Amino acid sequence: MKKMLITDLDRTLLRDDNSVSAENYEALKRFRKKGNLIAVATGRNIFSVNQVLKDDFPIDFLIFSSGVGIMNWAKKKIIYENHLNENEIKSVIKILISHKVDFMVHDVVPYNHKFFFWKWENFNPDFERRLKLYEKHCQFLKKPQDIKKASQFIVILSEDSITKFNEIKSEIKFLKVIRATSPLDHKSIWLEIFPRTVSKGKAAKWLCNFLLINKKNTIGIGNDYNDIDLLDWTTRSYVVENAPEELKRKYTVTDSNEKNGFAKVVMEII
Repeated sequence: MKKMLITDLDRTLLRDDNSVSAENYEALKRFRKKGNLIAVATGRNIFSVNQVLKDDFPIDFLIFSSGVGIMNWAKKKIIYENHLNENEIKSVIKILISHKVDFMVHDVVPYNHKFFFWKWENFNPDFERRLKLYEKHCQFLKKPQDIKKASQFIVILSEDSITKFNEIKSEIKFLKVIRATSPLDHKSIWLEIFPRTVSKGKAAKWLCNFLLINKKNTIGIGNDYNDIDLLDWTTRSYVVENAPEELKRKYTVTDSNEKNGFAKVVMEII
């Protein structure tokens, strides 16, 4: 029976330096050689994924931007996508400005590496770091009312701002709000806002239904809070040793991303 393995990318399949170990690379090939399928499910957009994965990287599908879209990796064809509508965008911008937080609002797929940003004068080095990283693809949001469609919002908060995170989340119940740990400094809180239909888990479910793969044959591997929806949906779910303690108490733990935890899982399930 064909299996579907869905894995997070950063600090799960990849090492901390964004490289893939020889062991994990061989595990990918070995799993697919058995007639199974692999999807990477990442918070990265397509542009960002292309910075770390080559075109011939041995996977079948890419679930990008935490489930905003799905790409057939070999064909580089987008087969599924979501976006926010004008009213949702206006409501979110109003809430975020009222909380005086720094945020980014991303363009629609496949251009969702481009974004407008709103920044206050507060100290926010992780926000500045991301602006620098995307300096050719972002611009200041001068007229919030002019944005008609978007794929997501990213709010960057300091690591001790969980109260602020919860306050904002409680006001945006009409959309999907996900917590992620910054992939840049590995400690800041990223509050990500998506259409209600978006999550890694919902994208994985759609993909398996599309491919006629039974849920009982699904395996998920992750490392962070934005993987919870995925790990709650897959039948067999793992987190790497470097995941937060509360996730390790909930899911089966494999070795860390630096010690080929992904390859260890593959050896268990083949």
